[in-house]
Amino acid sequence: MPGSGPEATPELVVVGRIGAAHGVRGGVRVTSATQPPENILNYRPWLLKLAGGVREVSVASVRAHGDAFVAFFDGVPDREAAEGLKGAEIAVPRSALPALEAGQEYYWQDLIGLEVVDRRRGRLGTVSELIETGANDVLVVGDGGGRPVLIPFVGAVVTAVNLEAGRIEVDWQEPA
Repeated sequence: MPGSGPEATPELVVVGRIGAAHGVRGGVRVTSATQPPENILNYRPWLLKLAGGVREVSVASVRAHGDAFVAFFDGVPDREAAEGLKGAEIAVPRSALPALEAGQEYYWQDLIGLEVVDRRRGRLGTVSELIETGANDVLVVGDGGGRPVLIPFVGAVVTAVNLEAGRIEVDWQEPA
């Protein structure tokens, strides 16, 4: 699922990140945050979130490379220019993404910052990030102190998600 990160906004969804420069002709390594990873190729326009703000880039070409991609952008002619993009998040307008099944699917960025409440213990904290484990996604929940609580994002544990109220309800017993 796309969409996590400190710079995510309701209008933009983060779908990947620029890594190191690749070669001498301005290529950059791109890591996808979409599932499956090649879905990143379906979304346009790509907006790079850099320290100086957001800028649209014109993708000249993208190809698979190992577990990531190599992309070339118009206006990025060499390695030096490519190195200036390292660390940028790749975002797309929310309108470029497919609609989700209401109440069944969520973009990760929509879950970040939600309050998590357990039916027995009360407030556990807020979602700071999500982790993809392969078996299921995991909510990382913190209260500002101590060790974060890791909660599987599965129907048997997450009993309700209310985006409007900013709340996730869970029935969670931490392993001993």
